[in-house]
Amino acid sequence: MKILFTNHPKFTFFFFAVLFIDIYVKLYCPVFPYRFISKPFVIILLIVSFYFNNRGKSSNKKLWVYFGLFSFLIGDLLNIKDSNFLVLGLSLFFFSIGKIFFCVKFSHKGDFNVLRLIPFSIIMFAYAVFLIGILFKSLNVFLVPALVSFFITLLMVQFAFLRKGSCNKKSYLHVFIGVLLYVFSESMLAVKLFRMDLPLQDFLIMMLYGVSMYLIISGILKEEDHKSTSLSTH
Repeated sequence: MKILFTNHPKFTFFFFAVLFIDIYVKLYCPVFPYRFISKPFVIILLIVSFYFNNRGKSSNKKLWVYFGLFSFLIGDLLNIKDSNFLVLGLSLFFFSIGKIFFCVKFSHKGDFNVLRLIPFSIIMFAYAVFLIGILFKSLNVFLVPALVSFFITLLMVQFAFLRKGSCNKKSYLHVFIGVLLYVFSESMLAVKLFRMDLPLQDFLIMMLYGVSMYLIISGILKEEDHKSTSLSTH
């Protein structure tokens, strides 16, 4: 079993097979019980993979990854029945908590170029204003929770952006691209829930979400591998 999670090509194939099964279940099968069986495995596989690939390694931020993934897992389970406003609010809460944990993981003590951050922050702010402008009249009681959740998402993007120079290039790109894909997935889900249907929405939301989480964890693992290699050479 361990070899499935520590062998990168095998795990990648297995993960995406499970992701496509979950998407198929989402599109063509009844929610109960099938989606409650298929949905959790996307995040559970990442938790197990992170465990096997980090076992024996010391990292003071490893727990934040587990906390983040478990929060996303709870959010996923609650989000299966998104027609219930109370459950939807709880899922929003757990996703926000998970994003905060990832923000802590992505943070570092190194210096960063403020001038490099300004144009990126302007782009992200413009995107946030655009999305909120589309959804504003439809959010109603979810206005404040949605704004807080999206603000935390933007923080997560910025923390991922600021990792540049503090980790190897592969780790940086995997995490940053993963976080951007998460933004698109979350945005499409918000538009679907509060405004209107989109072409191929269910497929794209789940696909972008699955790929984003895979890339984020893959990038974090590459960062840990890089740290371990650096320590062994000193």
